[in-house]
Amino acid sequence: MIPDFAGRHQAAPIMALARGFMASRILLTAFDLDIFTALDRGPIDSVQAARRIRCDNRATDRLLNALVSLGLTRKKGRLFSNTPLAARHLVRGRPEYLAGLGHCVHLWDSWSTLTAAVRRGRSVLEPSVGRRGAAWLSAFISAMHERARAQADAVVKGLDLGAVESVLDVGGGSGAYAMAFVRAKPGLRATVFDLPQVAPLTRRYISREGLSGRVAVRAGDYEKDPLPKGFELVLLSAIIHSNSPTANIRLLRKCRRSLNPGGRIVIQDFVMNPDRTAPAFGAIFALNMLTATAAGDTYTESEIRSWLKQAGFGSIKRRDTPFASTLIVGSRSGKS
Repeated sequence: MIPDFAGRHQAAPIMALARGFMASRILLTAFDLDIFTALDRGPIDSVQAARRIRCDNRATDRLLNALVSLGLTRKKGRLFSNTPLAARHLVRGRPEYLAGLGHCVHLWDSWSTLTAAVRRGRSVLEPSVGRRGAAWLSAFISAMHERARAQADAVVKGLDLGAVESVLDVGGGSGAYAMAFVRAKPGLRATVFDLPQVAPLTRRYISREGLSGRVAVRAGDYEKDPLPKGFELVLLSAIIHSNSPTANIRLLRKCRRSLNPGGRIVIQDFVMNPDRTAPAFGAIFALNMLTATAAGDTYTESEIRSWLKQAGFGSIKRRDTPFASTLIVGSRSGKS
């Protein structure tokens, strides 16, 4: 932890918030330099570590000392090693390696533009995911996969799949939810629809799980292209927060056309209370959308219900999950 230099002063909580970035930056720099992998071969001194990560000797020593203070490395004499926590999650190639922290490295850059974004009222960065480069995209999909993999099976098990034979996962990224659906019900098929730049990554994740025969991948842009048709369920997980209200209504209408009569749409996202202050992560995440997207935001239940009704959905229900997200489920109304 970064020490509280303000002591017991009444402003100490404010100072702790102001300095919180220091610990984050130490971790992200260490991750970016892959220093934990360098330490994995056994205790080494800072000069050896610097040689392995190709950095300055003195600066590497100070970084390793700071990581000791954060509980991520240990120091015995002049030798440094990983703590069990770091060895489990921060060494490249380990089963539980947090590859998605690469996305947090990129978030540092976008969040650094928050002041400019608040003044301007929108992102000052290139908002298109497809134009941010392969490294950014790979880290982003990895981060989304880690989150989805941890909760997809539990979320899907809470849905009634009795009449569902096919699922369309719009903007499905790694396919974590599509794979959860096919695991949940024998014979069910799923299709992931995502950008052409994302589709090869999606196929790689699906192949790794041995599910290529049950999960198809269709490349396209949901903002510009028609969606595939003939499904009993369409999933929009962590999608609507990237879009403006107008774009979301347009997307929901496309989703309705993808559904068979009586089919359902499932929206999973951070759903805000009416005054937009809770859940807390959603209030913070709204600023993430401000800095990183053209018009994204976090939305209230009433807003989402209104869009669904305008798009031709009825029987709208809400179900909260244990993962700080909410499901809003609607059924396709009418025959046309």
